[in-house]
Amino acid sequence: MALKQALFIAGPTASGKSALSLRLAEDLSGVIINSDSMQVYRDLRVITARPSEAEEAQAPHKLYGFLDGAEVCSAALWAERAMAEIEAAWRKGQTPIVIGGTGMYFKVLLDGIATIPDIRDAIRQDIRNRCAAEGSEALHAELKHVDMKTAARLAPGDSQRICRALEVWHATGKPISVWQADTKPGPMQAYDEAGQVVKLVLDPPRDILYDRCNRRFDLMMDEGALDEVRALLARGLDMTLPVMRSLGVPQLVAHLEGGLSLEEAIEDAKMQTRRFAKRQLTWFRNQFGHWERLPAQLSESQYRYFVHKNIKNPLTE
Repeated sequence: MALKQALFIAGPTASGKSALSLRLAEDLSGVIINSDSMQVYRDLRVITARPSEAEEAQAPHKLYGFLDGAEVCSAALWAERAMAEIEAAWRKGQTPIVIGGTGMYFKVLLDGIATIPDIRDAIRQDIRNRCAAEGSEALHAELKHVDMKTAARLAPGDSQRICRALEVWHATGKPISVWQADTKPGPMQAYDEAGQVVKLVLDPPRDILYDRCNRRFDLMMDEGALDEVRALLARGLDMTLPVMRSLGVPQLVAHLEGGLSLEEAIEDAKMQTRRFAKRQLTWFRNQFGHWERLPAQLSESQYRYFVHKNIKNPLTE
């Protein structure tokens, strides 16, 4: 029977997750499975730092660019697709390597997610329109009256989650916090409890991480990020869609529409990226404190020690 082991690699943007996962995939007959909520969209390869075509040729990559930008990728949808890819890798005797910076995706695989009825498009669109017209702070104030528990844990500027909470309330008449309290275990929980999931977080020093964020955005611009965003803008998509809020997209849209100079757009995008990376570092330290932490760049000896200690190669089992 093939060994059922999985690697989960989390970490902030620009921390070196892709390079590590690619090396592990080559050494362990691995399949790299995306766990980044923006890299699921096919419209944005460059500005979301999706693996290049050359990198994708080095090892199997799954769930990258599989959705159109007009769609919304829920955590439940992603988890369903990710579990299917994990099981497919196991059937082939391969090691699934789940990698990304969206911590909630990992939590859904391990801890589960509330089973909430589908929300009608009319309700979802109405909430989005209100958010665009009134602002997320106004909707956050409304949420306090119907779901104080959820409102207390959401920042007034977290438009996506505020809208989601109000959608659930208006569609079901129950707060999303009530639905979330009745959550079944995640599909990977039993494997995790059996010690078959290796979980690690890349945890670089903050100054190094910020420098990498800056340099990577410059590289994105050199590789055509502005043209990519120009093509996305030409589609006329709803500006509240997740793809339109990806790091760097709002700033480059503002430049293309005449609101910012290119230099201002780049500097603001870099600042927002650094702030996002800081929030990710904090989130992973609070939520994944029991995961093994690794530096952003491993020496050869560190890499070999980590592999020897944690990972069984399915090719030799």
